[in-house]
Amino acid sequence: MNIQKYQKCTLCHRLCGVNRYEKTGFCHMPADVYITRAALHQWEEPPISGINGSGTIFFAGCSLGCVFCQNADISRGPKGHISSCDKMAEIMVDLQRQGAHNINFVTPTHYVPSIVSSVQKAKNLGLKIPIVYNTGTYDTKETLEMLKGTVDIYLPDLKYYKKTTSLKYSSAENYVEYARDAISEMYNQVGAPKFDSQGIMTSGVIVRILLLPSHLAEAKLSLKYLIDTYGDNIYVSLMNQYTPMQGMTAPLNRRVTHAEYRELIDYAEKIGLKNGFFQDYGTANESFIPSFDGTGVK
Repeated sequence: MNIQKYQKCTLCHRLCGVNRYEKTGFCHMPADVYITRAALHQWEEPPISGINGSGTIFFAGCSLGCVFCQNADISRGPKGHISSCDKMAEIMVDLQRQGAHNINFVTPTHYVPSIVSSVQKAKNLGLKIPIVYNTGTYDTKETLEMLKGTVDIYLPDLKYYKKTTSLKYSSAENYVEYARDAISEMYNQVGAPKFDSQGIMTSGVIVRILLLPSHLAEAKLSLKYLIDTYGDNIYVSLMNQYTPMQGMTAPLNRRVTHAEYRELIDYAEKIGLKNGFFQDYGTANESFIPSFDGTGVK
């Protein structure tokens, strides 16, 4: 493992430069890997979850800190169980044994050196299923370059279109340009989507757009950017599952309306989105937030 990456950490665009063996930066996490849950997960896009589920590993901490974070219980600091690279490799192999279609790392940016090392160890133990990198997309290009040859499927968010919005909700004014650059690097690494005979994705990019209340116009602009840039060479997932957490103020203190989401879908069809995923109305529910109780890690 490249421990130097933790000694002067610039894995995300916060570029804290701290020695995470001694103190923490924006992500609130030390160099130790904290896993809060490792289990089969049924609520990803169909070619990720499939029938058996995605072998999802949730990490504590986050480099974005969005005010509306649905995983705020684990994203603000050390939670869960410390895991060595050897232990994480064993967890991956166990998830494969359970029938997982892939290994899905959630909020992984601040642990990339450990992930790269762990995946190699897991492959030495017999891991054969694809690796999914499920990110809020504040990764630096250098961080993503470390993942080349390790990650098969990239599952990035494109959270915002305007600088004012990314600054307001994630304290990240330049999020949009960085996220676009990151998605470009991801696409350059894995290319157009590929699937196995069962319709499970084996490589490719799926970009997620979470529709926020009263932010329909921005979601449309983000969608148009992706279609204009990548055409049918990526998939786009339009999500309506936003769940207002306690203490949210307007406009984030409500769920997305059926009319808002319907208009986004109609727009997607109008501008020619072919490779897309939509959610049923009513998916905005706290049941989408799993129990971070150490399942699969203890």
